[in-house]
Amino acid sequence: LIIREAFHTLQLHRLEANIQPGNTASIRLVEQAGFVKEGYSKNYLNIGGKGWKDHERWALLNEN
Repeated sequence: LIIREAFHTLQLHRLEANIQPGNTASIRLVEQAGFVKEGYSKNYLNIGGKGWKDHERWALLNEN
């Protein structure tokens, strides 16, 4: 529903998800939604002030 809203109603071209590599539940979720892993960002975000964490970058493109 959210992807349809983003691509059809809002006419967005691209959605991204940046996920910590150990977050397997979130990775499974974006894979099932059709996202593709595009890369790896070292020290991408400082999570909760506890230090910089690496993230995988996943994306889904609006092909229409």
